[in-house]
Amino acid sequence: MSTPWTGDRWEVELRELRNELKELRNEQRQMAQSIDQLVTTFRSLATHLGIAAEPYRGKEKPSKDRDLPGFA
Repeated sequence: MSTPWTGDRWEVELRELRNELKELRNEQRQMAQSIDQLVTTFRSLATHLGIAAEPYRGKEKPSKDRDLPGFA
């Protein structure tokens, strides 16, 4: 037969749950920082290997006076 929980028991359980939640949030922050580091590393590698150009620059619009390639 189970015994009813007393107020002290609830407080202990709540405190443990709060501590666990705090630990999980800290781990989540650490994981987010690690992901940011990975993204930075992958961007650097992609730029170094020529897979991506950083920062992105749009193509220049040709001037109206200039002939477009392939047209006579």
